[in-house]
Amino acid sequence: MTVTDPSVEALQHQYGDRVVAVEPGGVEFIPLSERHGRPIQMLWTWTSPNMEFATVAVGILGPLAFGLTFWQSFLAIILGTAVGAATQGLLSARGPKHGVPQMVLSRTAFGFRGNILPAGINALVAGIGWFAVNSVSGALALHALVGAIPAVLCLVIVVAAELTLAFFGHNLVQAFERYAFPVLAVVFVVASVLVLTKGDLGAVAQEPGGLGGFLIMLGATYGYAAGWNPYAGDYTRYLPADSSGPKAGFFAALGIFWSCALLETAGAAVVSAGQTALDPSAFTNLLPTWLGSLTLLAVVVGAISANAINVYSGSLSFVAAGVPLRSHRARALVAAGFGVIGFFVAWAAIGDAATYEGFLLVIAYWVAPWLGVVLVDWWLRRGTDIDPLLVDRGYRNVAGPVAMGVAMLVSILLFCNQQRYVGPVPSAVPDVGDITAPVGFVLAALIYAVMVRLVPPSRGPSLVGSARGRTAP
Repeated sequence: MTVTDPSVEALQHQYGDRVVAVEPGGVEFIPLSERHGRPIQMLWTWTSPNMEFATVAVGILGPLAFGLTFWQSFLAIILGTAVGAATQGLLSARGPKHGVPQMVLSRTAFGFRGNILPAGINALVAGIGWFAVNSVSGALALHALVGAIPAVLCLVIVVAAELTLAFFGHNLVQAFERYAFPVLAVVFVVASVLVLTKGDLGAVAQEPGGLGGFLIMLGATYGYAAGWNPYAGDYTRYLPADSSGPKAGFFAALGIFWSCALLETAGAAVVSAGQTALDPSAFTNLLPTWLGSLTLLAVVVGAISANAINVYSGSLSFVAAGVPLRSHRARALVAAGFGVIGFFVAWAAIGDAATYEGFLLVIAYWVAPWLGVVLVDWWLRRGTDIDPLLVDRGYRNVAGPVAMGVAMLVSILLFCNQQRYVGPVPSAVPDVGDITAPVGFVLAALIYAVMVRLVPPSRGPSLVGSARGRTAP
């Protein structure tokens, strides 16, 4: 497959591995001559954005909102994060071979137009939703660190830094994650260890959440880790085509797993140490003054790390939805637009970080059904050349959007267990907790596996398997 726009291809040759340069184009194939980097860089690419307070907040929710003990929260954290990190590894491994963003790879399962469903959701969730969440936590940390700066001005400073990185694009984002990595890792490891020593890890929950609370926490931790899945290929597509996909996937999974597991575990300990606020002070109050100040600064840097990726990948998803943008700076302009919208969303909630509690828990509701479709499609297409489909505007695969849409609708209506809506199943059986994500994943996978045979893709290569000679749907 080649870049479809010759003018963008020429600009790609000028971009190469330059750091201070605006990445051209949108979601085009990265020419082989312009590939650079090593698989190990996925370690810091996916560690740095999790070294922030939003990660700690997920751990706080276990004891604070779901009635779990520290050890119950810890088990949910390890299990949920492991599953979300594993799928991140699987998806990241495909980047070097295909050289396109994750939401372009999604077109094989959804068709060119049908891909608007997952790409559009991801653009809104990443470019605006997550952007606002992390901007608020970063602004609150900066305000706590320098009280003389008004909270709104802190938000402006944080957003300006985030947008600068996202506007310039891939190389600057990767460079920032790399240099932030050692600083964030040292500060948060030391801070987390100290917080763990302050907590009463054997304390009994005052209002036990039982199995239902555990399953809700499991869904929240999975959703937080898997929330990065729709971005996976965005950061491995620049790697040389002969790079080891499994190595890239391993380092991506490792980066997400250890960073999320550590900070969420520390978050669970925060509550057992007597802190009940869902803001950075709950974490830093347990630290010596000097370390607390340093941690607040790290929270700011971590929020910028996370949002550089969120708004960058959100802009890629928007372009991948098929919106015709002819400018060679299409992605950069979309990133700026998302940042402006996200700023006003964050501004509306700057004084109440807890407003986003529900948002932190529902990411898995759409990611899991999307993954169910994508992974089944990947399995069916193994051994085939999918690259021609990725640029074919006439390619249709109605099974993908139907399977994902139906699975989301059914799983959310029946199994959702949130403050504003509780489905009939958890209402009748509270111990079910919130199993919306696994139900959505399984249902989407089954519907797609059946429907893609009944309503085959209208164009593109058949889904013939490799040497096993299975019949194409």
